[in-house]
Amino acid sequence: MSYTILSNKRFAIVFGTWWFIWVEMHFIVLKNYGIPLMEALSDSLISNILLAAFCLLIINNMRYYLPRKEKYWYVLAISFGMSAVWLLLVRLILWGLFRNDTAYLTMLSSSSTVRYGIAFLMLGCMSTLSLLWFTQKEQKEMDERKMEAEKLAKDAELFKLRQQLQPHFLFNSLNSISALVTSQPEHAREMIYQLSDFLRGTLKKEEQQMVNLEEEMQYLELYLDIEKVRFGHRLSTMLQCEDHCKTMKLPPLLLQPLVENAIKFGLYDTTEDILIRIVASSENNFLEVRVENPFDPETSSPRKGAGFGLSSVQRRLYLLFARNDLLETKAENNVFITIVRIPQEVIIEEKRN
Repeated sequence: MSYTILSNKRFAIVFGTWWFIWVEMHFIVLKNYGIPLMEALSDSLISNILLAAFCLLIINNMRYYLPRKEKYWYVLAISFGMSAVWLLLVRLILWGLFRNDTAYLTMLSSSSTVRYGIAFLMLGCMSTLSLLWFTQKEQKEMDERKMEAEKLAKDAELFKLRQQLQPHFLFNSLNSISALVTSQPEHAREMIYQLSDFLRGTLKKEEQQMVNLEEEMQYLELYLDIEKVRFGHRLSTMLQCEDHCKTMKLPPLLLQPLVENAIKFGLYDTTEDILIRIVASSENNFLEVRVENPFDPETSSPRKGAGFGLSSVQRRLYLLFARNDLLETKAENNVFITIVRIPQEVIIEEKRN
């Protein structure tokens, strides 16, 4: 907390204006009580300059020592104590300057109680204002640190979720390449090139928070080309995307685990050819992507579709949008359907900020 309440320009102006007015009022009151010009002016300037100095001392003290709830009595104690010290100094200085003016010294002595009360109110108000100011500043700094820590934790978890998906796919691809090296070397070479492009694109996307659907679809086609080399004619895909959806935004690498999940639970439990459908549309300012894969009800259960891939996507969506309703899975007529919805309003608002 390197700043004080006077670092606020508006408050500093009000503070300075108030003390100027207060000096004027003090001087006028003394003059109205018949105090000579020199004594009235000296009294007003010395008393209020010292009082302003004590107020600044309190502000600086609060900067380095901020009493907690159980020590709020400190505000009263410091106000009482500093008011007494201020009154003693004022009386000593003024008595030394005007010790030959009996009428003035009598007035000075009789007004001590009033002076003390005014000083206590002034110092008490300044102590309270400083306490509120520094408490608010401290709370704001704590909130900022907490938000920064939460953001770092969220980014770390998002990074971890993305990284957990890559080794599984990479190992499968390398195993397929190994199997193709002797029997189909041309396909193995083609798969190596495709895998290289895929991983290069992954590294680029790690630095992006949001990408266009068109870019994500191109990346997804590259992934599907690799999988088609693995599974051959058994795997067919259909990508449908409305033209106005191509510029809509979504988190990078979000669709690949959904499609990988569909391939896994569509192909692994059957020997027949399958068709994976990916359909992108928009509804109520949401980008909606459906991934459909058939399943054999005798050998597979659609409940198995909710594996690590889907749970990681759901967790990622929650971290980005703070919502648990953006991923939906259901089974209809031996077809497992995964639906993901990306709110566009939130993305636009974050981009503006």
